[in-house]
Amino acid sequence: MPLMAGESFGRGRRISIDIWSDVMCPFCYMSDAQLDHALEQFPHRDAVDLRFHSFLLMPQLSKDAVINVVDLLVRERGISRQQAVSTNAQIREHANAVGLEYHFDRAVATNMRTAHELSHFALGQRRQHHMIQRLFKAHFVDGLNVGDHDVLVGLAEEIGLDSAAARKALQSGEFADAVEADIRQARQLGITGVPFFVLDNKYAMSGVQPVEGFLDALNKVWAESAPRPALADR
Repeated sequence: MPLMAGESFGRGRRISIDIWSDVMCPFCYMSDAQLDHALEQFPHRDAVDLRFHSFLLMPQLSKDAVINVVDLLVRERGISRQQAVSTNAQIREHANAVGLEYHFDRAVATNMRTAHELSHFALGQRRQHHMIQRLFKAHFVDGLNVGDHDVLVGLAEEIGLDSAAARKALQSGEFADAVEADIRQARQLGITGVPFFVLDNKYAMSGVQPVEGFLDALNKVWAESAPRPALADR
């Protein structure tokens, strides 16, 4: 199944990265940071189009309530509170190693569909990556309820999007079908976990990748995207 094009800012030779992630996925935030570091070192950064796709790790969560992430682990995984705190501490150490700071003590979970709808709204304004990064920070650092319309509209305004247009999009459910299409496409592609990356419709990568891993993949895809010289007439 062909993937949709990413945020394109120019013509000519380009490569794409399609990314399935969820706002509440701690490893997705880490992977985004690692990819950012790789892109900073990639000489053709301006020719890379990123497109984020929606994925729901816990679609069963209510849209009308929030739950502390520690309590969520206890409830959903059936582990003790001590185990949940220990698990989050280990994840926080991994996040610190890539330059991120998580505050699980204040993080709250809810149904993330509306946050994903805002991501699709931002895509139309060519600000999707900025929106995704702000959503990650809102959840993991600021402890905000990213299922709340007022919170989401405020975040959209922070990154320079029109707040009235964002609110209208969320209230109307304009991008609900786009979220469902992403989830359906993930199922068709056999994606069962995130983060998941598809480079130039050719190569798949999953999980938290080292910067060097992203760089190697980017260089490989870029080399393969070069136009082949025409064969001489015989």
